[in-house]
Amino acid sequence: MSPGYPNPSPDALSCQYIISVESGFTVSLNFSDKFHIESVDTEEGPNCLYHWLEVIIPDRNPMKLCGGTSPGLINTNSNIVKLGYNIDNQGQSNGWSLEYSTHRVTCPVPGEVAKGRVTPSLTEYFYRDYIFVRCDEGYKLMMVKWCGDNGFLYHVPKQRRVASPSNQYLSVVQYHCNEPFYSPYGGNNVSLTCEADRQWRSNHDVILRPACLPVCGRPMKQIENHFQRIIGGNDAAEHTIPWQALINVGSSRGGGMIIADRWILTAAHVVVLNGQVQTPEVYLGVTDVHQIIENLSLNVTAVHVHSEYNNPNNLNFDHDIALIKLKDPITFQAAIMPLCLPSEDDTYDTGMMGMVSGFGITDKGNQRRFLTNKLKYVHVPVVEQKKCSISLKGKPSSRTPRLTNNMFCAGTPEGGKDSCNGDSGSGFTLQSENGRFWAAGIVSWGLGCGQKGTYGFYTKVANYVDWINKIMREN
Repeated sequence: MSPGYPNPSPDALSCQYIISVESGFTVSLNFSDKFHIESVDTEEGPNCLYHWLEVIIPDRNPMKLCGGTSPGLINTNSNIVKLGYNIDNQGQSNGWSLEYSTHRVTCPVPGEVAKGRVTPSLTEYFYRDYIFVRCDEGYKLMMVKWCGDNGFLYHVPKQRRVASPSNQYLSVVQYHCNEPFYSPYGGNNVSLTCEADRQWRSNHDVILRPACLPVCGRPMKQIENHFQRIIGGNDAAEHTIPWQALINVGSSRGGGMIIADRWILTAAHVVVLNGQVQTPEVYLGVTDVHQIIENLSLNVTAVHVHSEYNNPNNLNFDHDIALIKLKDPITFQAAIMPLCLPSEDDTYDTGMMGMVSGFGITDKGNQRRFLTNKLKYVHVPVVEQKKCSISLKGKPSSRTPRLTNNMFCAGTPEGGKDSCNGDSGSGFTLQSENGRFWAAGIVSWGLGCGQKGTYGFYTKVANYVDWINKIMREN
């Protein structure tokens, strides 16, 4: 209130008031109907000629108040407000009074999280109110009760317990993802706190928009490490190779790997026929071809073949890689999950056992070979690059593709375990120490299937991670 209120204030007066609360709260001013600063009528109309009250709020134009009406409630949206009260030596003011209140700032209401949900972590909040008053130099604080040291007045009411919405200052929410198929960006149990600047921040002090990322390379069921052949090898149980795709182009069959909710990784030669890029049929989620073809093919919007792939005579499989973009995102589940791309820590160690899967040709004994209707898999080791090169020597160069550093081979020298026709584009996966499967290779080419002294050749995915990410980012 003004000095001497409710009596008139003395003339030649200049006062400044500062209302300041801690960051994270805002001040609201409520001028009562006892606001009596009167204006002076001039030729131009009412004017604050002799006395006025100025309200100064940071980042806003000052508000000069005069006249006989109350401005009512002013929400400042600031934690500090300055009031300047001025009377010159020719006037007299009837004075004024106001009440102020504080409110916690609010953050945007946490929205829905795709593939997850947001829940409040706290439903009650505990606060203490503190009021501090300090005299300027040359003045002494006269209110002796509640008086502290150094001329400070402080008042500490009892602690308050407040039931609160979940989007006010210091509110904490936690977002959860639809596990085990999605995990929170930033790690497990990510909490967001509404801070004074009206931003949600995580416990890592990074502004986040809650996001749930697909879990890659962790099937719901594990395959035991049998060493049978895909040529006559084991059928894959459901949910063991959930990244497997079946790709049909005309009458040709191939495979692919799910690497994101709209992206399938495959071999270029699966989707390029007679030099032309084809739009394939893509099927996901089951291990039996008869069940797959009962479903509709997923809508394909684009096929991106590596720009340097050039294989008119089926003798140059360098850069044998392509990406298929789906129109609609996939919702991951036990039967459909993505495979991880290689990371910097992943290596192709000689002798490391990898797994190849596919719907290609299988061996039923007595050299009888059929196109399988079941998803099959085989475990074969990574072979040293020099041995891969030696295995091609002595073969007619006019019918033998060239080995490049964008390829590696896998298999056993005695043969009998290999990928074959119809497996092209499927994945050769390796498993990291933490159990995560990653896309090491793409079934590309070979000389025969499972013959002694020959190996299967695979596009080395690690050489193309930048290209893959660029295509997905730009499309």
